[in-house]
Amino acid sequence: MTKRDYYDVLGVTKSASKDEIKKSYRKLALKFHPDKTKGDKTSEERFKEASEAYHILSDDKRKANYDQFGHAAFEGSGGGQGFGGFDTSSFSDIFEDFFGDFGGGNASRRTSNRGNDLRYDVNISLENAYKGLEKNVQYTTSKKCSSCNGSGAAKGSKPIKCSYCAGRGKVRTNQGFFTIQQTCPQCGGYGETIGSPCKNCGGNGKNQGSENVTVKIPKGVDDGTRIRLSGKGEAGSKGGSSGDLYLFISIDNHNIFKRSEENLYYELPITFSNAALGTTVEVPSIDGGKSKIKIPAGTQHGKQFRLKGKGMPILRRSAYGDLYIRVVTQVPSSLSKRQKEILEEFNEIENNKPDPVIKSFFEKAKKFWKSS
Repeated sequence: MTKRDYYDVLGVTKSASKDEIKKSYRKLALKFHPDKTKGDKTSEERFKEASEAYHILSDDKRKANYDQFGHAAFEGSGGGQGFGGFDTSSFSDIFEDFFGDFGGGNASRRTSNRGNDLRYDVNISLENAYKGLEKNVQYTTSKKCSSCNGSGAAKGSKPIKCSYCAGRGKVRTNQGFFTIQQTCPQCGGYGETIGSPCKNCGGNGKNQGSENVTVKIPKGVDDGTRIRLSGKGEAGSKGGSSGDLYLFISIDNHNIFKRSEENLYYELPITFSNAALGTTVEVPSIDGGKSKIKIPAGTQHGKQFRLKGKGMPILRRSAYGDLYIRVVTQVPSSLSKRQKEILEEFNEIENNKPDPVIKSFFEKAKKFWKSS
């Protein structure tokens, strides 16, 4: 059977970089691995073919020979039969580089006993999000055992290297063409066993306890901002590294301001006489100060004003967003006798000299009715 070109097998060109070759092989290996395709012969052949191609093209010397002589470069040295010197153990090393212990828990001995990450939700006010603050956080977590310093072994004793896996935390078994690595069943992947467990922690190397940390919440945080505190999560088992603590920020609703990213918004109620005649008003800003804005005569309902730089700080920058103020004209729901008299007089004047916009609308309406 004629072998396919290795570049065609991986779906790359001759000028492809090592990273591109590796990425293409990884995708194919995941797709056609026998553990996923459950005995499908075609997929198994595609997997072998891709692995052989990657073995050749991932090495500069082998790739140069292949580019010059093609498949003939490896014939006569085992290259015409199978993988040309590419045995099952070398395949196992390549696959482990990509995926760790396939089917046996991806963690190495060093990371398999790492502590869990923790989440803590923090609610703060909009003002505190504007200014930033230091927050004291108290939570319950597993901490390194003080009696054995996290080793899990009783005082005066030490963990013993696992004899079953020789301290590797994983074992290999041959299954025909493939070599499968799995977590050691005797030590659970730790690479060590404990002959005399610590009485304080039962050999686990950690105990439940309370933790108290002070975290600086920077100005400009928004809903969903995540702050990571490295090593402040759960302690690892048997001397493993601690996980991380993640703080998720939520911002409380404000009674005046509404926020959209770095900008702030609110509605400013004014009387219709102020909207018509114009006025100057003082408005609040999130920093606790006041700003004066001029409402020009004839300002319409919904008109928006912008105060530049009066919004929220932009996270990890020295810039600020803007404050947008929307005018809401309030129409009185009840009138005194004098107010009614004045408005009736005003209405009479308006009818004699109607607003151009209103006049234009009703002229268009009359034409519409006539044409209907």
